[in-house]
Amino acid sequence: MKTSEFLFPVDLEVTPTEFKKVLLIGSCLTGIYERQFAMISPNTRFDYILFNNAADLPEKPPLNINEYDFQFIQFPLRSILNDSVIRVFNFNDPKFVSAILENAKSNLDMLVGASLKYNVKNGILSFVSNFIVPQRRITPSLAHDFSSLDMASIIEELNNYLAELVSKYKNAFIADINGIAGSMGKRYFLDDTIYFYTHGATFGSDWHELEFVPYWTAPQPGRLEEIPPINSFYENRNEEFFDAVYRLLVVSYRIVNQIDQVKLVIFDLDNTLWRGQIAEHYRPGQARWPYADGWPLGVWESIHHLRWRGILTSISSKNDFETVNNNWDNIFELPWLELDDFVCPKINWNPKTENIRDIMAEVGLTPKSVLFVDDNPVEREAVKLAFPAMRVMGSNPFLTRRILLWSAETRLSNLTDESKNREAMVKNQFLRNDEKAALSREEFLSGLGCKLRIRQLANANQPEYTRCLELVNKTNQFNTTGERWRPDEFEKFVNERQGQVYCFTVSDKFVNYGLVGVLIIQANCIRQFVMSCRVLGMEVEIAVIREITEILRSNTDAGSITARLLETNENIPCRQVYAKSGFAWDSTDRELFVLAGLQKPAEAVHVRTGEILVSRHNFNFDKWYLNRYPDVAAALNHGNMSSATLHYELHGKDESRFCPITF
Repeated sequence: MKTSEFLFPVDLEVTPTEFKKVLLIGSCLTGIYERQFAMISPNTRFDYILFNNAADLPEKPPLNINEYDFQFIQFPLRSILNDSVIRVFNFNDPKFVSAILENAKSNLDMLVGASLKYNVKNGILSFVSNFIVPQRRITPSLAHDFSSLDMASIIEELNNYLAELVSKYKNAFIADINGIAGSMGKRYFLDDTIYFYTHGATFGSDWHELEFVPYWTAPQPGRLEEIPPINSFYENRNEEFFDAVYRLLVVSYRIVNQIDQVKLVIFDLDNTLWRGQIAEHYRPGQARWPYADGWPLGVWESIHHLRWRGILTSISSKNDFETVNNNWDNIFELPWLELDDFVCPKINWNPKTENIRDIMAEVGLTPKSVLFVDDNPVEREAVKLAFPAMRVMGSNPFLTRRILLWSAETRLSNLTDESKNREAMVKNQFLRNDEKAALSREEFLSGLGCKLRIRQLANANQPEYTRCLELVNKTNQFNTTGERWRPDEFEKFVNERQGQVYCFTVSDKFVNYGLVGVLIIQANCIRQFVMSCRVLGMEVEIAVIREITEILRSNTDAGSITARLLETNENIPCRQVYAKSGFAWDSTDRELFVLAGLQKPAEAVHVRTGEILVSRHNFNFDKWYLNRYPDVAAALNHGNMSSATLHYELHGKDESRFCPITF
């Protein structure tokens, strides 16, 4: 197995990833990356900007920065630490060591700031290489290993500092090249067996040829003994290393853009979560149970990592529920894994395809977002036939943990509060559904206590920005156009106010769902409306459209409000949203719906609007609010509109609503 495939599994990939243009910024090593990457992906254009001790990048790259899929930045360690570290005898002076580190961090500050110039200006997705830590610690004594005199420790500290710096930039991430090196084996490419520590690059299989250059070896032989080819004693695997680095960039891009993301993993039990069969091999009084050591413990831990990332886990097993429930603790002597760790587990004798269909319906997901893990090839094939878009695995338990945890499709670029709380929200939804089944629809909705809060996304610095981008790029079913946004495109749209972006949160008496929806507006047209399916059936979308429509109409230039709806293979749940809200289909444009200037949108009376925060950049919000609520007592301060916060209290029949509007 190649290093690239080992570290970055391809098992869960569905959509191929090909780049059109990539910008490379860095030292001479980056020049080698350019040549190697071009051989790996010949249809991609790679532009290389040499960046060593330069104080600044060119004002513009070779192409318009928005044409690049991303930029990859690599700093020469030599520019950070400088050549004074060659005189290691100076390390006997503690002041020298502290000065070296202080100067290195100062250089790193400057280089990071300068190299991310295009990121700051245009928001381009950026991956920054960390430094490859030397493969051996060379110190004056064993007692000094891992001390401040150890160059490896110094470079590790710089890697931590670099990660801290990069984390302060939007849409910028560390490319862990040192992790690849450590896994693959630095001995196969790193030049610190020959070169000095801070060179930090690769050696070539042709390096020995430098010892036979005629102008210093002629007319007499340069050496008494001939030097053999370097790869006869130092095996060189440069191609494997560069292939793994390129694969890392592909995977990082897929993570950021949430390509083929897995949202639910459904596990079989016997011989999948544990060795043997629970009904046969874990009976009380039995002298010996199968071992948990090895892959079972690894799979159990991986389940908790998935849950931590906001990925739901469930069970579909042909077993007797009481047998599993009664013997569960025989397998898990410590609470490594509990049945409550899984959402809507299905343990019965029904066909697994039926159970899986029920699980997906209960959590509101489609097969393309689900992974099924089962040791039985017959069951895997049956599931694959029933759900062609679903991914299946489980034939080899030694592969399971690596694929689950290391695949791009199970990772996130940022962990949002919604991701962390997703499992709890889904479980609370089951309580909501139980009540719903016992009441009429009208009774259920009126007693739900549904609250809506709307906020305008005025710039990419708002805390809601990351979640908004996540929703836009991962929502399939309630997505009125299916449009995907590159991070730099979305950031530019928001920051340059090419339109307006609104997001909203929803809560009810059962669940605080968090930020669940985004609307993108351009010229009084709802260009795109996405919403998490976990709030479907509550008529939240009707309430949102009513509020947004009234805000748009507060603009004196606004007349009719339009909305676009492009049917995709998956967005069936949202195809009637505009018609139900009172919009009429435009017979001249099959993708356009219109709400005439005097027409009122539909209303969801059970949904209460608890808070609306809107920027003053686009709308006469005071007028809209006071027209909407003529009985509101308003304290308006027009003397300092750039910073004034206006507070409105609306006294309803049964509650007070506090609505702050920030200008």
